[in-house]
Amino acid sequence: MADTNTPNHIDDEKRTLILTGASRGIGHATVKRFSSAGWRVITCSRHAFPENCPWAAGPEDHIQVDLADPADTARAVAEMRSRLPDGKLHALVNNAAISPKGAKGERLDTLQSSMEAWRQVFEVNFFSTIWLAQGLKDELARAKGSIVNVTSIAGSRVHPFAGAAYSTSKAALAALTREMASDFGPLGVRVNAIAPGEIDTAILSPGTEKIVETIPLRRLGQPAEVAKAIWYLCTEQSSYVTGSELMINGGQHV
Repeated sequence: MADTNTPNHIDDEKRTLILTGASRGIGHATVKRFSSAGWRVITCSRHAFPENCPWAAGPEDHIQVDLADPADTARAVAEMRSRLPDGKLHALVNNAAISPKGAKGERLDTLQSSMEAWRQVFEVNFFSTIWLAQGLKDELARAKGSIVNVTSIAGSRVHPFAGAAYSTSKAALAALTREMASDFGPLGVRVNAIAPGEIDTAILSPGTEKIVETIPLRRLGQPAEVAKAIWYLCTEQSSYVTGSELMINGGQHV
């Protein structure tokens, strides 16, 4: 007899993922991984859905939202809920993040980062995660769903390219993941994080090749490899995993 307490045990149930920061890199790879498995993916980003995107379902399931604006985030949450007619959300992946740079592309340390930059970074990278999770709590609970927060290798040590506000926000997000796991657990919702290292995306900083020389695997990670880890944390394969932060960095910090 099937175990009816196992999350996502009904194979023919249409599962839904809401993904922030979907327009490039890790987000784009995650859309491809889940949609190829038959999931409905509702994407969210600061930009309108690009007309040249090959994903046909995108325009109908895309929400343009400025996560730096709490009021707009609240508006987007209401729209997300209205797009879930069965009242179920199987996964929420908080991938959106910003990392301001200096005029010449340099990292901004604690002495250079303005108050405005700190507040904007934390609203997008940290606080929006709380607002989304609170707003979608009931839908996640009905589906016995999963939340995955995307932190960073920069959240645990000073990084040569990631700015102070970005790194600090990611460290806070790792702590928030543990708090959320404790709070959402009784609802049957699992909350985990992934911490990518040097991933081959368009936002890599010049000089990353020097870091790669010190990584045990001697290569950059691929967005699809990160998407596989997100998939693992959103499915029954990880049904007893919560409150964890999975490092995806090729052994960079061993």
